[in-house]
Amino acid sequence: MADTETFAFQAEINQLLSLIINTFYSNKEIFLRELISNASDALDKIRFESLTDKSKLDAQPELFIHIVPDKATNTLSIIDSGIGMTKADLVNNLGTIARSGTKEFMEALAAGADVSMIGQFGVGFYSAYLVAEKVIVTTKHNDDEQYVWESQAGGSFTITRDISGEKLGRGTKITLLLKEDQLEYLEERRLKDLIKKHSEFISYPISLWVIVSDRVVDSPCCLVTGEYGWSANMERIMKAQALRDSSMAGYMSSKKTMEINPENPIMDELRKRADADKNDKSVKDLVLLLFETALLTSGFSLDDPNTFGNRIHRMLKLGLSIDEDAGDVDVDMPVLEEADAEGSKMEEINPENPIMDELRKTADADKNDKSVKDLVLLLFETALLTSGFSLDDPNTFGNRIHRMLKLGLSIDEDSGDVDVDMPPLEDTDAEGSKMEEIIANGISHVNDIEFHYCNLGVKDLHGPQHYKVVNQ
Repeated sequence: MADTETFAFQAEINQLLSLIINTFYSNKEIFLRELISNASDALDKIRFESLTDKSKLDAQPELFIHIVPDKATNTLSIIDSGIGMTKADLVNNLGTIARSGTKEFMEALAAGADVSMIGQFGVGFYSAYLVAEKVIVTTKHNDDEQYVWESQAGGSFTITRDISGEKLGRGTKITLLLKEDQLEYLEERRLKDLIKKHSEFISYPISLWVIVSDRVVDSPCCLVTGEYGWSANMERIMKAQALRDSSMAGYMSSKKTMEINPENPIMDELRKRADADKNDKSVKDLVLLLFETALLTSGFSLDDPNTFGNRIHRMLKLGLSIDEDAGDVDVDMPVLEEADAEGSKMEEINPENPIMDELRKTADADKNDKSVKDLVLLLFETALLTSGFSLDDPNTFGNRIHRMLKLGLSIDEDSGDVDVDMPPLEDTDAEGSKMEEIIANGISHVNDIEFHYCNLGVKDLHGPQHYKVVNQ
């Protein structure tokens, strides 16, 4: 960052901040209404300017509002692609020049008015301090460079030219470092309710981004439940109890969140394909496959193993360049036969099936081809699942699927760090073999396959496929 300048708040603004911070108000949620309203006003201004000069939108053609909670840092960000502020705007509008409404609002409060009236006096921005101990404003106006305003409301604020942060293009990002007792405003359900409640008259799309952690490092994704959600083992117990009372079945599954790694080559390729064709059924199929694989590697069970098996077969056909219509793969698989009294399992294969035919050809061409061994093991483990058996090592199975996804998506085998060492075929005995457990960098809340990426700069937030519009 460049040199930082410090400014003192104007006396009346300092007094207003002291009232907001030190006086108890129960209706603190209005801060979000005020910040969304300000974002909408900023969008109105740039849209009005663009009516006579379309180049005003060149830096960011889309008009939007993003709400981004981050539990890892206890921050809530409100991002808009509006007109933004110059350095002079920051100095004058956020601290040194009191609006006429500042004193009037304080007088109204003294007379018994509710804090929710703050927006009517033109000082709604300061309501952020109802819930935040520090506020950071990053902004870029078409006529100036990008600047960062920051204050803990201790009588002063700083302004710094932003030469190293993520570039906004145009607009404003307000980041609130929430107080310890205000962390409810990081919860998805709470934010959705507030956005719907306070955006009735907002004409721009508001998207809620869900950020949880930096859990994913190498894998494309993993699955987690909430802090107070059920573990996989508890869910199995609850489902077993539900068998005795079918009316309770709907309550026996915990809410799950799939955290995804936006930098993983598999996720990157899926996003590119979704951009190219939003109706591409194979993309949705592969995302569902990732979700169901994450279920298994996280210890959960599948509601429909046969559907999962069919997805794997379609993925194998994709990876082996087999025509989608070749053969009749997508049917329920036969159960595994018990080969002896000790319970060893034998998989019956169909030599005429196009997948098996292609695997045989590939093996004939190169008997040391590791991908053939991996695919055969994947078929066997899939047959285990669809026949009602469990896997000794779900993580190894998940890694195989990730490698096959890379094959099917024509991703370089060496790209990313998904592929840990494969165990040799001889190690697939009754005791199983352990591979490095891949833990999870990014997040996607799974709800009809919606992507919500985390740890992305603002410039990466602009793709419409990445967010869910919650106010329209």
